[in-house]
Amino acid sequence: MTGGEAARVSGLLRVAGGLARACHPGPTVAVTSLVTALAVASGRDAAGCALVAAAVLTGQLSVGWCNDAVDARLDVAAGRSGKPIVDGVVGARTVRNAAFAALLLCVPLSLASGLLAGAAHLIGVGAAWAYDLGVKATIWSWLPYAVGFGSLPAFVTLGLPGHPWPAWWAVAAGALLGCGAHLANVLPDIPHDLAAGVRGWPQRLGAERTRLLAPLPLLAATWLLVFAPPGDAGAAGWLAVAVTGVMVVAGTLLHGRAARAPFAAAIGVAAVGVLVLLANGPALTA
Repeated sequence: MTGGEAARVSGLLRVAGGLARACHPGPTVAVTSLVTALAVASGRDAAGCALVAAAVLTGQLSVGWCNDAVDARLDVAAGRSGKPIVDGVVGARTVRNAAFAALLLCVPLSLASGLLAGAAHLIGVGAAWAYDLGVKATIWSWLPYAVGFGSLPAFVTLGLPGHPWPAWWAVAAGALLGCGAHLANVLPDIPHDLAAGVRGWPQRLGAERTRLLAPLPLLAATWLLVFAPPGDAGAAGWLAVAVTGVMVVAGTLLHGRAARAPFAAAIGVAAVGVLVLLANGPALTA
């Protein structure tokens, strides 16, 4: 390999690494894994689960890249090191192009599960893009999260034979998880957001009220997932309630030491919810 070729390969690897960091890899992997597990719980076959995973992954990639591309100027102004664009690892234009490419892939991959299922997922992805493109700076900033998370059970069940609608409690729990995740995710950035003029719902509440409010929708979602399906919750259901309660309390108390602890707790609550659904897969459909 010549020196020029080595430099090109090094440059490509650098850009690829920057894109991997700019997609918000933690939430991207978590949401993709949890929704794929939900597809398994619902009874989707192997091919259907693979399509769900591919559609959700491309959708999450597009949203993450869109977020970093849109926020690039604010991040640079705030000096937020650790962001690939701010650090000069990858350009904002490259990240923006990657976001559109992932979105274009997401459309056919979503529709491969059927028109209704695909539409449900694309509505959720569209809501997330709307958040990135400006809704996050309004009092309605919670709505894209509620729509995005609430649409995921519909994406899974509408892709099943007969296209059954999801149970109401699954959609409601997803929306509540979305609201809780929104509050927990924004919490560490509230001072920077206010300085930049971003006044979404959590910013208007303020850091202290947001910290106290964030656990409530997460706990409500868990109670719905455990007690709303038909049948007795049993010891496993009560264990899920206890575990999520500990997660939420720990995330709230550790916020001062680890800024992302509340959001990590929100992902943990979602994971426990998926485990509950794995035990009650057939009840997911209405």
